[in-house]
Amino acid sequence: MAFETGFGFWGILIWVGVLFVLSGLKIVKEYQRGVKFTLGKYAGIMSPGLRIVVPIIQSWQRVDIRVKAVDVPDQDAITKDNVSIKVNAVLYYKVADSKKAIIEVEEFDYAVSQLAQTTMRDVVGEVTLDELLSKRDNISKRIREIVDKATDPWGIKVESVELKHVELPEQLKRTIGKEAEAEREKRAVIIKASGEVIAADNMAKAAKTLATGPGALHLRTLQTLNDLSSDKSNTVVLGLPLEILRAFEGDKKKK
Repeated sequence: MAFETGFGFWGILIWVGVLFVLSGLKIVKEYQRGVKFTLGKYAGIMSPGLRIVVPIIQSWQRVDIRVKAVDVPDQDAITKDNVSIKVNAVLYYKVADSKKAIIEVEEFDYAVSQLAQTTMRDVVGEVTLDELLSKRDNISKRIREIVDKATDPWGIKVESVELKHVELPEQLKRTIGKEAEAEREKRAVIIKASGEVIAADNMAKAAKTLATGPGALHLRTLQTLNDLSSDKSNTVVLGLPLEILRAFEGDKKKK
């Protein structure tokens, strides 16, 4: 009886030990790192694979080191030339130092998002509306540099920032639309005037050729009559070239 009691006790103790060890087994995936603490003190980084964390004595936090995309929501901002707009963006970043990301800042993903929002408003306030619309790449680069520098103590590496959309006031949209329409009309007038100048030059050259070439005007008249004769519905008013009249004058003088 005593043997059975002793065996049962040790059996239970063994099972407790096995469960204790199994509960301390942790799997760290390839795209993760584990930050381990022993009695609340930093104890190292857990690399990918099967790792042991001693229950009660040790704890750990899992960190995803893949690139993350953070959607920066619409932000009300005022440009340097006092235009109220809404602008949003997307920010790409990853954890470069797992230790800093856990120890130096609380909820680093939320902190990065908030920092990106305030930085975007500040940078937009430093440029005019025309610069914002025409130089998005430069502004995105400026935001990335500021956020990357500010998050460096947190172990965060900002890969890029892309401005997605700039929302303009309705009145300003109509104004820009009218300006674009006026610009298109101006270009159309300039192109038309340029075409008329070229046509006038060509007509002047043709007139000069017809005036100086013997019989050229008469041949041109005959060609025109030939073109008109293909359509019987046309009424043709025939004008005699000056060359023919001059020929008659020459005959009269000879007589």
